[in-house]
Amino acid sequence: MSEKVEDILAGQLAVIFCGINPGMTAAAQGHHFAGRGNRFWRTLHLAGFTPEQVQPEDDRAILRYHCGLTAVVQRPTASADQLSLHEFTAAAAEFEQKIARHAPRFVAFLGKAAYCALSGQRDIAWGLQTKTFGNASVWILPNPSGRNRGFSLEQLVTAYRELRLAVDEHRRG
Repeated sequence: MSEKVEDILAGQLAVIFCGINPGMTAAAQGHHFAGRGNRFWRTLHLAGFTPEQVQPEDDRAILRYHCGLTAVVQRPTASADQLSLHEFTAAAAEFEQKIARHAPRFVAFLGKAAYCALSGQRDIAWGLQTKTFGNASVWILPNPSGRNRGFSLEQLVTAYRELRLAVDEHRRG
């Protein structure tokens, strides 16, 4: 059992997907989005980021598709609402430096909570933001956690596909 989920990052990625923090299953297995109810890998595939659905134990394969994975807060919890504002504040500078160091085109926050805490903004729309973070364009996506039933799989796929289309446009541009 790992109890830690390592970042999967490289330089010049198209997108770094940023979870709020690891869930308990992900931390125990040492793989991103490993919870049985988590819809991240299925959503990523259906949105066109990967040609097949990546399994959590193969999470490093995401680098082949010019994407990376990290979490804003490294402490695993059963639910993201167990994190304090102080934990986001404490992680902010180092997290922004990590993004700047890896220089992705986009940083995609999965859910609004982490970006709200890091940016100090309270009212954030879904999708592309006007401000950058660590010199990357910011995109806010719905959290794919199985606990987040405010979004159907179809709605998740639509939101993630918009980001993939922006990535494709950037590559062509």
